[in-house]
Amino acid sequence: MTYRSVGALLHQTGMVSAETMHRVLEGLAAYADDALAPAEVAGALVEFGAAVSVHVDDIDSIYEDYAPLLAAAAEVAGGRVTVTDVRIVKGEGGFEGGPRCDLLEFERNGTLVSLVAEHFSEDYYDHETAYLAIRETAHDDDPRSWRNVDFAREPGSIHDNIIVLATPAQDEALHEHLGLTLF
Repeated sequence: MTYRSVGALLHQTGMVSAETMHRVLEGLAAYADDALAPAEVAGALVEFGAAVSVHVDDIDSIYEDYAPLLAAAAEVAGGRVTVTDVRIVKGEGGFEGGPRCDLLEFERNGTLVSLVAEHFSEDYYDHETAYLAIRETAHDDDPRSWRNVDFAREPGSIHDNIIVLATPAQDEALHEHLGLTLF
């Protein structure tokens, strides 16, 4: 698998436009035909704008980093949903001895969305809450759904969580041709 073959599949399945495919491949020209490891194949979905990556290692701040994550997801979803006023409502206590129960709140097309977020630190996402928030960025009539991408992981390596927006047919193509499983 190469960036070129991933881009071609994403274009053939309608996940990215020809213009996007060509623009990304131009930016990756030096290694567009190099073989990709499974984690790199999953990461290519992000490179082509068909998915978002939720960082598993430390982030700058839970107070600042959910907003750009949701903005990126809304862009992948076509921008038909507006996400604004992303904020963390701090829960009681600190992080010693377990998670702090916060709220991740934001406006989705002007309507408040409030999700419980268990944070063990100020610099790590609650991945379940991040996924639930990302799901809110797809328009209600969108035939695609946000799905986690599973791929073969190298032992001892840390890989971000990749979340892709796909139809069932696109899901099948990603599995059949790229070896990715969506859940």
